[in-house]
Amino acid sequence: MSGLHFDELWKVRLLDPDASARTQELKDECKNFTEKMDRFQQLVDGFIEVINKLAKCVEEEKLLAIGSRNSIKSMEKHRESVQQQLHALIMEKRVQLERYRVEYESLLKAEVEQKDFINQLLRQS
Repeated sequence: MSGLHFDELWKVRLLDPDASARTQELKDECKNFTEKMDRFQQLVDGFIEVINKLAKCVEEEKLLAIGSRNSIKSMEKHRESVQQQLHALIMEKRVQLERYRVEYESLLKAEVEQKDFINQLLRQS
């Protein structure tokens, strides 16, 4: 009769009451552990979801920053190009101004020579 046992209600049991109680206790602990693991898994899933959303936001901001940086570089290059064009235009205008100044001085000299020539003619007549 070593494999048969009687519980407190005198029912026949195959397991020792202590082993049965430990088995039930282990079953309850396993159930409790499984519930805790399920809650933990839910927390981890929630955390991963939040991190993924945050990563998506960071990636979007990163792309916006890259776009802004490229736009600024493009504006800087355009500004430099315009600045070079304006500098070239200023140089052209300075050369043109110098040419006009030389031409003006030449015309003044020609005017003086013509006036002198006219005065000489008027004196001779």
